[in-house]
Amino acid sequence: MSETVPPPQASVGGDPAGRPVGHSGARVDVAERLAWSLGTGPALLVILAALVMIGACVPLFIAADGGEDLAGVLGIVLALVGLVLLTSVAVISPGQTRVVQLFGRYIGTIRRTGLVLTVPLTTRKKVSVRVRNFETNELKVNDADGNPINIAAIVVWQVADTAKATFAVEDYADFVRVQSESALRHVAMSHPYDQADAGEESLRGATDLVSAEIATEVAARVVIAGLEVIEARISNLAYAPEIAHAMLQRQQAGAIIAARERIVDGAVGMVESALNRLEADGIVDLDDERRAAMVSNLLVVLCGQSGATPVVNTGSLYT
Repeated sequence: MSETVPPPQASVGGDPAGRPVGHSGARVDVAERLAWSLGTGPALLVILAALVMIGACVPLFIAADGGEDLAGVLGIVLALVGLVLLTSVAVISPGQTRVVQLFGRYIGTIRRTGLVLTVPLTTRKKVSVRVRNFETNELKVNDADGNPINIAAIVVWQVADTAKATFAVEDYADFVRVQSESALRHVAMSHPYDQADAGEESLRGATDLVSAEIATEVAARVVIAGLEVIEARISNLAYAPEIAHAMLQRQQAGAIIAARERIVDGAVGMVESALNRLEADGIVDLDDERRAAMVSNLLVVLCGQSGATPVVNTGSLYT
């Protein structure tokens, strides 16, 4: 039954159930149910009967011009009955439904497709249940570390309850857009962009997890409108322009440090292997000073960014 139900008084601070905050409010409490309808066969019979009635009015109206008042009244009655019967026929395409109202009262939803016979004298609003998607506006928010970022997402959704979508909110398409941006902003503020601490997930490093959080939060916000979210995916994620250069330099510095650490680790291993090989094969006998000099030369050669220039020493290490 479609009716306006006043929820109980809510306390200031918010209500997880979504009840009005700080005042008594009213909400349309309605759930989808099937309206009475028949298929193509009965609908064709009713159309044929209505056409026969309307066609039978012609000779009656002609007879009424001849002075027979009863024939004129009967013709009007048949015409009205025929027109009323025609109002009970509707054509519904796949992926579409009809929300049926009789004098303003919700009587049900027709999900049958094709030529359909339903209650006459009803208004029928078209509601699509096809899957839709949209991309949110690019939002500028602060992540969990306070860094400004630009973020946007693609939300895939569809109407699940046609009655709620029609009567519970003013415009369900606009409603899901606004709530999606609100949920996206909230999730983005709950995670750092990158370099998350232990137990945290970053926006850049855990895209699938963050997308699932966005979908869950959007679904919780739009359920009041009878909508369901199929998935949500981040479509754009970047630092805001005013800090993008600084953050790029930080990322580049981190990459350079990591590369240098790997080069040094490899060079130390190569030097150790070379010295052990020289001593094991008895090629050269190195004291501590010569060993230190060779280590220095090898590290310079292995870790340097430019090619080494050989120097021929014709003297002694000690002169």
